Amino acid sequence: MIRFVLFLALLWVPASAGAQATQSGPGDESRVRARSLGIALGTYPTGTLNAITDVPGVTVGHRTLISGDGTLVPGKGPVRTGVTVVIPRDDVWHKKVPAGSFVLNGTGEMTGLAWVEESGFLEYPIALTNTLNLPRVANGVMSWMIARYPGIGIQDDTLTPVIAECDDSRLNDIQGRHVSESDVIKALDGARGGPVAEGSVGAGTGMISYGFKGGIGTASRILPSSAGGYTVGVLVNTNSGRRDELLMGGVPVGKLYGGKGSEGPEGSIIIVIATDAPLDARQLKRLAKRAALGLARTGSTARHGSGDFVLAFSTGNVIPHYPKERTFPFTAFADTHLNPLFTATVEATQEAILNALTMATTVVGRDGHKAEAIHLNRVREILKNYGGKAKE
Repeated sequence: MIRFVLFLALLWVPASAGAQATQSGPGDESRVRARSLGIALGTYPTGTLNAITDVPGVTVGHRTLISGDGTLVPGKGPVRTGVTVVIPRDDVWHKKVPAGSFVLNGTGEMTGLAWVEESGFLEYPIALTNTLNLPRVANGVMSWMIARYPGIGIQDDTLTPVIAECDDSRLNDIQGRHVSESDVIKALDGARGGPVAEGSVGAGTGMISYGFKGGIGTASRILPSSAGGYTVGVLVNTNSGRRDELLMGGVPVGKLYGGKGSEGPEGSIIIVIATDAPLDARQLKRLAKRAALGLARTGSTARHGSGDFVLAFSTGNVIPHYPKERTFPFTAFADTHLNPLFTATVEATQEAILNALTMATTVVGRDGHKAEAIHLNRVREILKNYGGKAKE
């Protein structure tokens, strides 16, 4: 499972003044995204934002909660947690998106996957949070949906929201379940396209990854026109891995970095994939499996106690809500043309994880537990000494 920390951060809104986790690192080091360090990250170009929001119609929102310091008082604090939401498209209830999932290691939970597997579509937002907060976040998604579709559970269908969790108990008072329904609704109401805040924000506030501060990361790839010109975007909440496992562009940065690093539970990762390629549920499940290869490129071995969940959806088709006719238009994508999408998924997943690490900021949580942000100047030094710009 995984971890969290911070303030309100809507995806394009900067960190609040005075928050424990700010956009700085060790020694007030400015945070940058992974490719700015000269790491080679695949062959396909990124989208304009290099984010999941490069897929048209996809929006992201965060709500970050930070309060209190010092000794843990169960149920009271300190609080280092939050929620992150991904909305596939406007009015996804009536214009459902094909979806598929993959569980690499199941020591965790992503609710609603049974219905996604059975129906082959997704019909509400995806929310990420901490382990014990899962039911309250589900309530928030349901309240938000009912406010928009008041017929739910009366003359309309009910819903089983998709909520994914990670364990942030190393830094956060997880027993307090501090993310409220109101926080979830604010994150959903504030979801926007455009740049996505990364690192120690939203659901990523209390997360630890590869012995460093982890959290939210995102990336995208654009296929060439000869391969359809489609976009693949990935968003992760990373809380997995041990320091000596970390690879950055093929370079064993974790081993060369030194130090033991912060360690909590076994760790987990949630991966959300979006694409505008018109894939069906079966093909999206295949896409979701490829995200595990991107995770492996960063050094993960999917440990026994890890919860590694992947959900992929496509905005390239619309599945109508209770269509009157027996049939509806649906574009079929040939399996023989999937390879570029597989590659784009692997590359974007790898980069999203590394972006989470390089953009995360140091967080001190309950009982003085500290998750140190990876020192970017140290990474630059390692890459240089290893032979210059890292190559795949």
